[in-house]
Amino acid sequence: MALTEELDQARTEIVSDGYEMSIGELMNLYRDEELTINPEYQRLFRWDETAKTRFIESLLLGIPIPPIFVFQDEFGVWELIDGLQRLSTVFQFTELLEGERAAELGPLVLEGTNYLPSLADKRWSPSSEDSDDGIGQAQQLQIKRARIRVEILKKESDDKAKYELFQRLNTGGARLTEQEVRNCVAVMINPDFHAWLLSLSSYEPFVTTTAQTDTALESQAGVELALRFFSFLNVPYEKGLDVHEYLDGAIVEMASDHNFDRGEQQALFERTFKTLYDALGNQAFKRWDGHDFRGKFLISVFEVLAPGIAKNIDEIEGLENPTDFIVAKAKELWANEIFQKNSGGGTRGTTRLINLLPMSEEYMKP
Repeated sequence: MALTEELDQARTEIVSDGYEMSIGELMNLYRDEELTINPEYQRLFRWDETAKTRFIESLLLGIPIPPIFVFQDEFGVWELIDGLQRLSTVFQFTELLEGERAAELGPLVLEGTNYLPSLADKRWSPSSEDSDDGIGQAQQLQIKRARIRVEILKKESDDKAKYELFQRLNTGGARLTEQEVRNCVAVMINPDFHAWLLSLSSYEPFVTTTAQTDTALESQAGVELALRFFSFLNVPYEKGLDVHEYLDGAIVEMASDHNFDRGEQQALFERTFKTLYDALGNQAFKRWDGHDFRGKFLISVFEVLAPGIAKNIDEIEGLENPTDFIVAKAKELWANEIFQKNSGGGTRGTTRLINLLPMSEEYMKP
């Protein structure tokens, strides 16, 4: 298909509109539940007090604000796609923010700034009748009348348009990790699928074998590894596709598939990582140096052992001593020519996957 034809087709899949609105109008929409912020997104609201104060300062000073993006559903309700930190800051400050995150954060008390040092310790309304710690009615009106452009993705758009838009707007920066973006996409498509994937990521043998640190758990690394496991088994990897693009597509495909048997997949997941746990514990995906398994978790080892065991789980469990078999294969892997060529630090993810995934099933066959 020629580029012009591809562009014409892609443009017809996205139906959008946009106009400016006041902050006060957005506050009213949120209060009336005509603008929603998914609870999973709320968890990602993590600006510190300094960033929040600077944004409120921008509203008071009339500094232009980047647009927000929403998806309009069949009932006309807007679902926030991009603009979480900005709108959540407004709603927290104006004491409208709802949900678990709101209870955790409490009222927003501002800090002083270079331009407005008197903002220090100010809040939306006074904490008591005798207090002057509120910003005052004039400043409240100034914030409510500040304007921001709202870009609206309409329900007539292709079903996957909002997921694509969310990913494009929330990757490439420091705001969200790749997996946090996928989590939100999964919630959009199938909240039950997301909850299921999240629960499996805390399965103890899985956590132990993948040797996850507190930092890794916080950044959703475990959820991404669980997603990789199911993707390798259910969604063929296309040569040359960026690893994250592959995972982006895989989570949409599996979460959208009504025939995806979560019960069967969960049983396979638990059998696989219980077998690995029994054999190697927290050394399952580490380097064999000829004497011991050492160092950090290695994704290249995971990409061979985890799917390879899953695809051969019945035969492996039927062995007289599955532990000896898995330990031996984990050691022998480091002498395997294909693995050696595709597991170095300089190996691209695309090259690694296209070479290691096909070998995994045969390599782990008893």
